[in-house]
Amino acid sequence: MAESPGPGRSRLEPIFSPQSVAVVGTTRVPGTVPYDIFYNILKDNFQGTIYPVSPRERSIAGVKAYKYILDIPDPVDLAVIVFPSSVVKLAMEQCGQKGVKGVVIISAGFREVGPAGVEREEEIKEIARTYGMSFIGPNCLGVINTDPAVHLNASFARRMPSAGSIGFLSQSGALCTAVLDYAHAKNIGFSKFVSFGNKADISDIDLMLALKDDPATKVILMYLEEMTNGEAFVDAARQVIHEAGKPVLVLKSGRTQQGASAAASHTGSLAASDEIVDAALKQAGVIRCQTIEEMFNNAIALAYQPLPKGRRVAIITNAGGPGVLTTDAAIHERLELATFSDRTRDVFKRSLPVTANIKNPVDVIGDARADRYRVALGSALEDENVDGALVILTPQSMTDIDTIAEAVCSVASKYDKPTYASFMGETDVASGIAILQRRHIPHYILPESMCRAFARAHDFGSEKDRRLTPAVRFSDVDTAAARTLLESAIAAGRAYLPPADAMQVLAAYRLPVLRSAIARSAEEAASVAAAIGFPVAMKVDSDDIVHKFDVGAVMLNVSSPAEASAAFSTIHARVKAHRPDARINGVLVQCMAGPGEEVILGVKRDPAFGAVVMFGLGGLFVEIFRDVAFRIAPIPPEHIREMMHEVKAFPILTGARGRAHRDTAAVAECLQRLSQLAVDCPQILELDINPLIVRDQGDGCAVTDARILVADTERASEDSAGAARNA
Repeated sequence: MAESPGPGRSRLEPIFSPQSVAVVGTTRVPGTVPYDIFYNILKDNFQGTIYPVSPRERSIAGVKAYKYILDIPDPVDLAVIVFPSSVVKLAMEQCGQKGVKGVVIISAGFREVGPAGVEREEEIKEIARTYGMSFIGPNCLGVINTDPAVHLNASFARRMPSAGSIGFLSQSGALCTAVLDYAHAKNIGFSKFVSFGNKADISDIDLMLALKDDPATKVILMYLEEMTNGEAFVDAARQVIHEAGKPVLVLKSGRTQQGASAAASHTGSLAASDEIVDAALKQAGVIRCQTIEEMFNNAIALAYQPLPKGRRVAIITNAGGPGVLTTDAAIHERLELATFSDRTRDVFKRSLPVTANIKNPVDVIGDARADRYRVALGSALEDENVDGALVILTPQSMTDIDTIAEAVCSVASKYDKPTYASFMGETDVASGIAILQRRHIPHYILPESMCRAFARAHDFGSEKDRRLTPAVRFSDVDTAAARTLLESAIAAGRAYLPPADAMQVLAAYRLPVLRSAIARSAEEAASVAAAIGFPVAMKVDSDDIVHKFDVGAVMLNVSSPAEASAAFSTIHARVKAHRPDARINGVLVQCMAGPGEEVILGVKRDPAFGAVVMFGLGGLFVEIFRDVAFRIAPIPPEHIREMMHEVKAFPILTGARGRAHRDTAAVAECLQRLSQLAVDCPQILELDINPLIVRDQGDGCAVTDARILVADTERASEDSAGAARNA
């Protein structure tokens, strides 16, 4: 093998770095996938030995062909199978008999086509297990390794990309060809380029961990259409980011969820699959991108330049308008305009025209040539108050674009600070842009993109060095009591816990529940309310009613036994009027929480990511405003704080506009306890605490309403697996 295997790479060694490759099922017809794959390996200077396998041909492109892979006299490290799906099973069997350890299955016609394809895919997986083979695919474009010691283009891409430090992994083969063309136009090179298709064996997670240990790869890009094992993906991404210090950028399709069925809780309806993916990637430190362009804008910044040590930027421009636009974009991305030192300003005064603006942004004036850019950029990067530079050029009649580009590259190479450029335009600046790209100065058509990339690079630098403390584990909880209540509901065939039981589950985890009891008659309501102590709140107990306020089934500040008796009757009457089919178990009578702000806490069990915890401002309009944030349990304390601050209305809890400062520390503890409950009790499918009343600082908070949807853990596991397969 050309490379020695590192940790986690042994399964992929025969695929990434083979000494010999057999293309199984190739033909002599140019322009077909079987021929083009063989010819790509041949013409792109693969450093090992290549064998065409074709039952009908004696030679392919002048190379001796073999009828079966078993006929090849020498060992074969990698087999690239391009036979129709109906023949792949036989080809895999022969590869196993030959002792091949790595396979790339290009062929389509498997899981993606329905039940018959699923069966074919299971058959090849079983063969691979039997012989200890690892394979990529099926239904993929192939694998490219630009390492000069290997130089393998086992794909049907139109061209071999140049070598670089970016690893690209894609679930879509068709997207790969477009990405390669895009990257070629921008002089972007790759270390590894892999289309993994159906990931029936080697997964996106396996490939990500392999690139973690690949010395040629500095940045990992991924296009994903599904995330079937989200928890493992998050764990792997954390390893890549925090152990290897490599950024992971993900473009995930399927952001919308058309036609989704109604969820059973606020949390269920708000926690759409894409919002959960977003939260999980953020929690892992992954940079999520919305477009291919955004992905590569970020990637070249991360791959080509040092990471910014701070947010202070110097803007160098030859035009005032673009300088102002860049300033606006920088501030929008939470960057800061650097304040230059006296020494830097003195250099600017001596070296730039008197009409030049020597503040930030530095305007070197429209007739600027390379000497002014060299002085302005060099002095800015020399300044200890500057963390990086953004260089802008607009083409004037006197602008020597290529010379300025060379000067920018030369100056930038002398400093351990990032320099990005935006040569605005297209035709006139094309040669200058090409110089910047060849010399690895990230170039952006628009200053806004440049500022966004700088901000993402800074955020990654902060993320990779961050050491998260483990999620809090409370020792004062009663897990057995909570599980008993949940299992009892499941055994009784209930979808929802009765409200009193739901409160007991929360109480078992020391969440601040209010005194309450169920009344099943008007008379019982009066006596229960008197025992709890007035005033009380009363609300319907019904598995069939999610939003109690919508049907008038909540009454507050009930102040006497007579009012309690009347409230019971009123609630019954209103429910029957609005929902005559609803089954009423009784009315929950509860101590009033007192004044405070309303927030919502929730849990949803996601098929790919497991327990997801939600936080937001609560009350009647939570599903309208959707001002909520999510994290995957268990949640470290740092992410609890970030989660709370992501909610736009969070300042309401911290004294905005003269309001009282509420007990946010108590809310954070509730979220930590809820996170532990969600992890400990997989029987919980969905859970709402709405509202949690947050009192003044130091006075804690109170759970006023809770709803828990449960499922048999075995059945829930099967449902989750099925949902993940169909995601």
